[in-house]
Amino acid sequence: MVSLHKNARTTPLIRAEIATSTDSARVLAERYGISEGTVYKWKHRKNTTDRSHTAHRLQTRLTPEQEAIVVYLRRALLLPLDDLLAVTHEFLCPDVSRSGLDRCLHRHGVGNLNALKPKTPQEAPKAFKAYEPGFLHIDIKYLPQMADETRRRYLFVAIDRATRWVYVALKPNKTAASAKSFLKALHAACPIKISRILTDNGKEFTDRLFANQARQPSGRHEFDQLCQALGIEHRLTRPKSPQTNGMVERFNGRIADILKTNRFISGEDMEQTLMRYVHLYNHQLPQSALHSRTPIQAMKDWYQTHPHLFMKRPYNHPGCDRYPPVSLTETIL
Repeated sequence: MVSLHKNARTTPLIRAEIATSTDSARVLAERYGISEGTVYKWKHRKNTTDRSHTAHRLQTRLTPEQEAIVVYLRRALLLPLDDLLAVTHEFLCPDVSRSGLDRCLHRHGVGNLNALKPKTPQEAPKAFKAYEPGFLHIDIKYLPQMADETRRRYLFVAIDRATRWVYVALKPNKTAASAKSFLKALHAACPIKISRILTDNGKEFTDRLFANQARQPSGRHEFDQLCQALGIEHRLTRPKSPQTNGMVERFNGRIADILKTNRFISGEDMEQTLMRYVHLYNHQLPQSALHSRTPIQAMKDWYQTHPHLFMKRPYNHPGCDRYPPVSLTETIL
């Protein structure tokens, strides 16, 4: 069980042959493609294994008292290694080496300077402001191009802030017409009365941003016109601040994980997988932000207490559960 370097010219067998051979060093060097110095090295050794390159004895120039001072300076002043070496050369020991000083610090448990610095408490992430159902975040997720596709597609995503209910749709592009079409489908599918939406400042959503400067809407943008017709307040995030729309960004992170961990054979396969995941997300996956409830369960609870916020009653599956009438005879059987 010998570990050899990948470029090693000799093996334990060759070394043993060199040690027992009566040929000259020049002949052995030419035979094995090595230098004569290597031949002499193995001729004078009794074994064929490599020796350790670690020094047998580590030299140190610091006395125990000087080491105590160095450790104190490290803890008190939080000096980097090079600065501490300069101080040590000037006032304690001019002969100490950089590596010797570093070994001294590690022996005393002060080798990691970052571990000695005081920990600054990090601010806890701010929770999203509580809203009633009807405030939806909308964003676009770029999808990879499949082998049977001529161009990439885009996933439009909407999520309700209060219930975490999600609605998605795939579009061939991200134009204003696609955004308008998505909002129409969202308004028809969402059981909640949509009162507000939050989007970024993309051209598919608004024309209120020009050269990173906000301006009044022209009133001619298709998406803004549809929002006004449906009585929906259209809010925008601050420029270059994706964290403002963080709720839908988190869901897009889930979509990214799905894309990374699955292999799709076609664009249709990818689309069906994404739709199945969204269905599971809405109906099967409990959310910690919803106190271990699914989005549909949270939506139902809101419907029980605030039915005026809904356009229709939410169900676990699209449409009402209807069963054919069963006769008494069939029930007994």
